Amino acid sequence: MSANNIQVAGIVNDSITDGPGLRFTLFVQGCPHHCPGCQNPETWVFDGGEEMTAEEIMEKIKRNPLLSGVTFSGGEPFAQAEALIPLARLIQQSGLELAVYTGYTWEELNTRTIPGAMELLALTDVVVDGPFSLHKRNLSLQFRGSSNQRILNVKDSFASGKPVWDSSGRWGLPE
Repeated sequence: MSANNIQVAGIVNDSITDGPGLRFTLFVQGCPHHCPGCQNPETWVFDGGEEMTAEEIMEKIKRNPLLSGVTFSGGEPFAQAEALIPLARLIQQSGLELAVYTGYTWEELNTRTIPGAMELLALTDVVVDGPFSLHKRNLSLQFRGSSNQRILNVKDSFASGKPVWDSSGRWGLPE
């Protein structure tokens, strides 16, 4: 994989399950977490999928004027944080909301040990954090699979220095 390219497992052009409204969901390839019960185990290996540039993906996003946001899922987006930063910048410039699903917790992402994590977070509006837990699976939760996962407002979390649940109401409410 080229350092500038994103390893893509798949794309859903009009998702209604990966966040509020109509969303473009980018599933990245590669995940170190291997959560039991994962809905996308085919994304675990890092050498699968298709290489794409940020510009190629943004062209696909621009083709749908009805989108309310873009979601990075996986696999583990923060395993490719540096490659995703240019795309996140383009999404931010377009005015679309960016959400990122991650198996890392907010606290783990803020240790500054994951290359590019802080910069990608700074370009993100909402992060759904924490590994999927089969023991805490709850099918009634909106936009997350298990009760340990949190839907966080990134700007508010940075401002307060601790994780802050999204309170817009668009992403549902904490359990």
